[in-house]
Order: sequence, then C-alpha cells, then structure tokens
Amino acid sequence: MTALAPARAVTPPASRAPLPGHASSRLDATVRTASALVLWLGLVLVTSWWTAAGGVQELARWGDGLTSVGRLAGLWSADLLLVQVLLMSRLPPLEHAFGRDRLARVHRVVGFASFDLMLLHVAAILLGYASGRWSALPGTTWALVRDEPGILLSVAGTACLVAVVATSVRAARRVLRYESWHLLHLYAYLGVGLALPHQLWTGTEFLSSPGRTVYWWTLWAGAAGAVLVWRVGLPLVRSLRHGLRVTSVVREASDVVSVHMSGRRLDRLPLRSGQFISARFLDGPGSSRSNPFSVSAAPDGRSIRITAKALGAGSARLASLRPGTRVLFEGPYGRLSSRARTRPRVLLVGAGVGITPIRALAEDLAAAPGDITVLHRYTGEPLFARELTVLAAERGLLLHPLPGPRSHPGAVLGAAAGPDELAALRAWVPDVAERDVFLCGPTAWTDGVERLLHAAGVPRDHLHTESFAW
Repeated sequence: MTALAPARAVTPPASRAPLPGHASSRLDATVRTASALVLWLGLVLVTSWWTAAGGVQELARWGDGLTSVGRLAGLWSADLLLVQVLLMSRLPPLEHAFGRDRLARVHRVVGFASFDLMLLHVAAILLGYASGRWSALPGTTWALVRDEPGILLSVAGTACLVAVVATSVRAARRVLRYESWHLLHLYAYLGVGLALPHQLWTGTEFLSSPGRTVYWWTLWAGAAGAVLVWRVGLPLVRSLRHGLRVTSVVREASDVVSVHMSGRRLDRLPLRSGQFISARFLDGPGSSRSNPFSVSAAPDGRSIRITAKALGAGSARLASLRPGTRVLFEGPYGRLSSRARTRPRVLLVGAGVGITPIRALAEDLAAAPGDITVLHRYTGEPLFARELTVLAAERGLLLHPLPGPRSHPGAVLGAAAGPDELAALRAWVPDVAERDVFLCGPTAWTDGVERLLHAAGVPRDHLHTESFAW
C-alpha cells in the first residue's frame, strides 16, 4: 500500500488565494462556447453553398429534388463526420474543456446524426439518379459503383461506419467486451478515410470554387493531423521519454489490484490527481489493446499508481503482471481534476472502484480542514478504507462511508441515507449547492446521483462526472 504524504499546509479560509483551477475553468467554458459556435457555423456555411448552387430551386422537380436533398444531407454528414474525428482525436483543448463523459455524450449525438444523414444521402442520391423510380434503383446503383470514381471505396467506408454504429448501440455494448468494442471502433477512421476520395473527386460542393476546395481540404487535413499528432505521435513520444515499467502489483480486494509504475522524469508528465491513462502492458497476449485506468494516488513525480477491478480481459490480467514489464500509454486524460475546480469547498462522491480517482483527489486538492467532504458508497469490502481514514485525519476531510445494500429501488446512497436521500444529503453536506462536486462510479449510479445533486441545487457547471459502463 502506498505511503501517504503528510498533510499539506493550507491557507486559512479567511485569506484564501484564488483557486488555481479558476482561470482554467473560464478558459474551458470559452472553448465549449467556441466549439458549439464553430460547429453550427460550419453547417450554415455548407448549407449556403448548397443554396447558392440552386439546391432550393431543384426541390421543385421530383428527381432533381431527391438528388438535391441527398447532396445537402451528404454535406451535413461530411461536416459532422469530421467533427467526429476531432472528438476522437484527444485534442487537448477539447479534452480539457469537455472531459471524457461530456465529450462521449457529444460524440454519441454527433455520430448518430452524421450516420443518419449519411444513410439519407445514399438513399436520396440513388433515388434521384433513378428519377424516383424504385424499379430503376438496382441498375442505377450498379452503374454508379461501376462508373463513378471513388464510389466503390465509399461503399467500403460506409460498411465500416455501419459496423461502428451497430456496435455503439447500448444493447450491443452491453454484450461486447471493452477491448472488442474499442478495436471495432477504430474502423471509424478507416471508414472516414475510404469516403474521402469519393467526396473530393466527384462532390460538386467540394470542387466548384477554390474557397470550397480549400475549406474541405483544410478540414480533412486538420482532422487527420489531429489524430496523427495526439492519438499516435504524442503517446509514442511520451512512452519513449518516460519509459514506464511495472514495479509492483498489490491486491487491494478480491477482484481489485493496484499497479505501481516508475519511469524517467515523471515530474514532467502533466498528470493530475483524478485523471486516467490508457495503458498497454507489453507482456504477451493482450498487449496490443489499451485500457483506461484511473490514477489512484496523487502523482509525486517519481511513480504512478493505477487501480482497477477485474471487469474485462484487460483489467483482469493486471494481477499477473510482473515487475519490469514495459508500459506504453496514452494520456493523461480526463477533466475530473483540480482544473475543473471553481469553488473553495468540494464534495467528492465515489462508488465501488469509482472511488479510485476520488481517493487521489482527496489526497491532492488544496483545501483547509473541513473544505472537502467525501461520500464513499460501497457494498461488501470497501476499497481504500484505511487510506481514506488516514487522509481524513491528516487533512481534515469529512468522510462518510455509505455501506450496504440500497434502502429502496432507485436509491443511490445506501441504507445509511434512509428513505429520504435528499434530506440525508443535505444533512451531511448542508452547503452542497455551493460546492464543486466530483463524481465517479458506474454509469447507472452516477446518473442517479446527478439527479439527486440537481435536486439539491447543484448547478450543472459545478458537477464533474466520470462514469464507466464495463
């Protein structure tokens, strides 16, 4: 078990310095606003090009109208598809501004919208070329695939995107292992790449003016560059620079282990408590797949500790890791850190293995005694119970263990809260509406806690959540 650092000296409440994360939080809010504005401006711009090319007038004729609708749907789909690539690229401003959970929700909405528009594009274009006659559809489809440059590649790209979307449906994700889902999800990049020739070789709105050509090529190049730099280049550079290796594996519970790692110049790695890394352990089978693991102790510049429950093949194999195993990693990622903090007083809430980043935050967040309250929800054996108790004594944390089964269906705080969880929450944390709240646990549970916190008056911008489904 990791030795805990002595309690930090803190500034008395009456003379607190400005919170270090406050300026970052304002910058992140600006990035979120600018991102939404750029998204909508892009859609307006491509719509204006469609209008200028006579798209509205063509709607008056059946066959031409279908083709026109297909072109507009294709423009919107392409624009949103590139937004998808940027959302998957681990671009630091977006990662910092949105955090993993919010970015995943935006990614999901934009992804399904882009996919639906792509299907509309294909159907409307084919029917338009067939003059709206269903009987002519097979022959028209074959002629386009045979004669038009890039169409065959776009068919293959569409098949890749269909596979990605099919495995992103919640029912499919429940039966797939995380590692399998992650591998299939990478086909999105292949699908986007295969669609590129068709769009840039034959698309009227892509080629009819230098401005449009520059816009689309710049967008495509920017998206591809972001992936190559942030998903490939930076992780490789950091892995080589820091040379992470496993130093020990400690069993924390029957199905939970901590992996301790050391490396070179870890003080230069921009890792904060509450964040996570995606790691590959180069010890044989399974080393080609990365898994996300939360950091469970405050970074000290010399070592990193991650903790995980055996929920899938990737996390289950941690228990068998040997000291000296090399580690390739991506990250750090996640906004569940001091960067998101805007208020002096904080509520930390974790359930099950979700207590992992919460425990690191409890050790590391600057605070006066009494400023941090921790709600630790668990059934069975509590994780990090002794460490949290020591931290509470050293740092003046207010710790509320919440053991046992739920008191009623839909309950999220356990039997200790009784039938009225809102009243219990307000009794434990009377000023909950004036705090930043950091929350981590299973998705269904975090959704319930979020509803409870909103009912208690916590503004959405002061609620910072990371959840997991596997």
